[in-house]
Amino acid sequence: MTTRTLKTSWALEAPQLLLLLAMFALAIGTWDAAPDQIPMHWDERGQVDRFGGKAEGLFLLPLVALGTYLLLRFLPRVDPGRANYANFAGAYAVIRFSVLALLAAVYGWVHLTLRGRAALEATVVAPFLAGLLFLVLGGVLGKVRPNWFVGVRTPWTLSSKQAWMRTHRLAGWLFLFSGLTLWALLLVSPLWAARAIPVAALLSAGVAAVYSYFVWRADPDKQAPLQTRPLDER
Repeated sequence: MTTRTLKTSWALEAPQLLLLLAMFALAIGTWDAAPDQIPMHWDERGQVDRFGGKAEGLFLLPLVALGTYLLLRFLPRVDPGRANYANFAGAYAVIRFSVLALLAAVYGWVHLTLRGRAALEATVVAPFLAGLLFLVLGGVLGKVRPNWFVGVRTPWTLSSKQAWMRTHRLAGWLFLFSGLTLWALLLVSPLWAARAIPVAALLSAGVAAVYSYFVWRADPDKQAPLQTRPLDER
């Protein structure tokens, strides 16, 4: 019996590879002109609270982006539910590209900051990009099918198809609402919008996780929990 696997193409991979190439090219091209100390972290008020050396400041984000690309590219190969990736290939491609584009956008903003050309403060950039990512996730989460790595993975979604489908539909709406809320707060107070990022993420994921339990309880076709046996019986 053959198992469907996730297929990709240069049309999907080329934009991501170009982003990676651009990040490393920018790092190399900036090396001579870059200062010895580069901002690495900003507090909630947008003030730099940690600096790093030139190598860390220029190459950490490109390396993180490369690692993220490779991880998301090869996760389906080791997922026990890899056959399902073909059923949400489009959604998975959007997620992969969005995460990489977010890292590239942050890296580009850092370089604009180094040149004194950044028109927006960190307290504006972070909520805007986080809100955009939430909106993208909200648009595709409902299309994600059961697997072990992507989506809202609780014991209940992994043992009930109904819980998986309904939970991810709800999670999609929650992340859409969170993204719009961050943008609305951004218009009122960038500081409060920046503070709201982790709260919005945790609430969206937490509510979806709790909801998955109640759907699982009501599902007559849910699977029984995995049984464990003593070592001497195995």
